[in-house]
Amino acid sequence: MAHSPLLRAFGKHWLKPLTLVALIAPLAWLAYQWALMLAGLPSDMGWNVGQWTHRYLGDTAIRVLLVTLAISPIRDITGWAPIAIIRRRVGLAAFFYTALHLLAYFWLDRSWSLPGLIEDVTLRTYIMLGMAALTLMIPLALTSNNSSIKKLGRRTWDRLHWLTYPVAILAVAHNLLMVKIVEGNPTIHAVILGVLLLWRLGRWVIGKFKPAQVAA
Repeated sequence: MAHSPLLRAFGKHWLKPLTLVALIAPLAWLAYQWALMLAGLPSDMGWNVGQWTHRYLGDTAIRVLLVTLAISPIRDITGWAPIAIIRRRVGLAAFFYTALHLLAYFWLDRSWSLPGLIEDVTLRTYIMLGMAALTLMIPLALTSNNSSIKKLGRRTWDRLHWLTYPVAILAVAHNLLMVKIVEGNPTIHAVILGVLLLWRLGRWVIGKFKPAQVAA
């Protein structure tokens, strides 16, 4: 699919820096809300600052993760290949916000109590799922660089990064079980993930049938 010179120039020169700005924006908004609260001014955080903060970070992490999964479908539908260059950057941002989500919970809800955190992980299913998602994200974050692709080989690296899909399923399940209601942002996240998974499944099925059709 042909694209205009303007769109090609945008992909070459502006896509990466604008993506970085977009990924930093949620953190800047959070810092702004905290600044308002500390100054005694009205903010969006309400009376339970700790809960608002770690839930905001968790929602941000899931949304960034869903954007990561959406990049390939967007590329395939539009034929605009340059969008793929931001995938690793977006994936690293998802890990960053997930780690901040855990740290905020550990600090603001558990006051740095490791026994309290361990108890939550063992007794609360949704926290167990969230920790499993974060654990699976660690090897993805550590290998999101060109050096790892060379060391592992492209095929092995691609297989490893298929973990993004179970990570997303665990994260969305964590979100749904945490709120215990079928409405609002968690449901929207689940619907978006379902669409993205169906797209990937459809591509896989088509890929399986193509060789058989050619052979026939």
